[in-house]
Amino acid sequence: MSDAGAGLLTIALLLGALAVAHVPLGGYMARVYGGERHLAVERLVYRATRVNPDADQRWTTYALGVLGFSVVSVLFLYGFLRLQGDLPLALGHPSVSPDEAFNTAVSFVTNTNWQWYVGEATLGHLVQMAGLAVQNFLSAAVGMAVAMALVRGFARSETDRIGNFWVDLVRGTVRILLPLAFLAAIVLVAAGAVQNFSSPDPVHALAGGTQSIVGGPVASQESIKELGTNGGGFYNANSAHPFENPTPFTNVFETFLLLLIPSALPRTFGLLVGSTRQGWAILAAMAVIWVAGLVGVTAAEALHPGTVPHAVGASMEGKEQQFGVWNSALWANATTMTSTGAVDSFHDSYTALGGGVLLLNMLLGEVAPGGTGSGLYGMLVLAVLTVFLAGLMVGRTPEYLGKKIRQHETTFVALYVLAMPFAVLVGAGLALGLPEPRATILNPRPHGLSEVLYAYASSANNNGSAFAGLGVDTTFYNTTLGMAMLVGRFLPIVFVLALAGALARQRPVPVGAGTLPTHRPLFVGMLIGVVIIVSALAFFPGLALGPVAEGLV
Repeated sequence: MSDAGAGLLTIALLLGALAVAHVPLGGYMARVYGGERHLAVERLVYRATRVNPDADQRWTTYALGVLGFSVVSVLFLYGFLRLQGDLPLALGHPSVSPDEAFNTAVSFVTNTNWQWYVGEATLGHLVQMAGLAVQNFLSAAVGMAVAMALVRGFARSETDRIGNFWVDLVRGTVRILLPLAFLAAIVLVAAGAVQNFSSPDPVHALAGGTQSIVGGPVASQESIKELGTNGGGFYNANSAHPFENPTPFTNVFETFLLLLIPSALPRTFGLLVGSTRQGWAILAAMAVIWVAGLVGVTAAEALHPGTVPHAVGASMEGKEQQFGVWNSALWANATTMTSTGAVDSFHDSYTALGGGVLLLNMLLGEVAPGGTGSGLYGMLVLAVLTVFLAGLMVGRTPEYLGKKIRQHETTFVALYVLAMPFAVLVGAGLALGLPEPRATILNPRPHGLSEVLYAYASSANNNGSAFAGLGVDTTFYNTTLGMAMLVGRFLPIVFVLALAGALARQRPVPVGAGTLPTHRPLFVGMLIGVVIIVSALAFFPGLALGPVAEGLV
């Protein structure tokens, strides 16, 4: 079968599997977050942590819970990394330096999973399993919890309560992420992924000499890294490594995992607000943007523009042979449209326009379908912005799901929209303006600009993928990229929770003749336009001077 035929078959199978899972998984998550019953194991957690699971919280208390839990998580993981050399299963690796430990701790707590290091040569089994993999679960659960808090803001009325963060965190981890990740890990092990605690084994290479082959608890970390849209790889080659992603089957299965929860959450949203049509509208907007990105990056890679790809008839540099161009482009589009960042091919080796599409995917805010939880709340914020703009056009107070969008709500939306571009543009500006970080750009001219912009876009959007050719293991980059991760993660979360609190306090507004229907194709088209325009206004100059300029040469 040709590469194009295999790619089209894979896309059809992937979309079919997501369609089959959409209704049952979305309904299950609605029951998880909308129910009042606590499991016995959950009650044990609440008792041990002295949490009252039946006490709803104001948005300020909920936000303090998110921030406090995340601060403790960063400190714990930072200490874990700094003490690695004195811990069991370190495999002889030393402790991690302060700036590198800061970057890694922030990276995994913010669901970014940016990696400056070679995984198998830097971290031991205990840190990989009990440090990084644990944060893969918890950071994903935090994102889903915040999304559910915003959904309650739409669903509730005349109250200042939006749920209980600790309950949402525990339920998301225990009832959704753990069972799904367990099943996924079994599938991956059965398909050939590695799962052991072995020390490095020396083997004799064909060309002479020896090479160390490192095993480890790979499949268990691989399952949650995709399911939770995390992305950190056990190995430096990430999901291009045969121990993580051994076959074309595992390749499409892992792509399915990273899209599974984000694509099902719109169904959860529709059920919790009492209108599944609203969920279908959000999903439709996500799907159109996702398909457009897939067409763009696949066309750029399959048509192989550029002197070298055109001469050899393919753009296979940096791609795994068994996956080919089409399936590599499928994964790349999925991983940058979500906040996953896992890669089965190296994005820096893509054609200029293909890499530009991947960069644009992140700069759109990763809302199609986005990260685990963050994609849904990001798209809902942009939906609020859409109805606000529509209200300005017709001269009436905008409404969304029976809630008026007034100055108070609009302020939180505007701050949310500005937070990510602020982190990207300030960070990239400093990197390009200061001599020390500028000296680490190994590729000159437009591609070097693309590499810097990609690094900060990946960090501020909590993606974690990277263009190679940029020396980021320096104090400057470890610190500023870490700060971009913190700003890109927690400032939007605070504004989302503030918006949820403002919406929950309102009395529902009855639907009138002038109410904009937000479940019809017109609104879906307007929402897609807002997603694109917001990004175009902030990032068009950078895209024009980087990937577009390089692609036109």
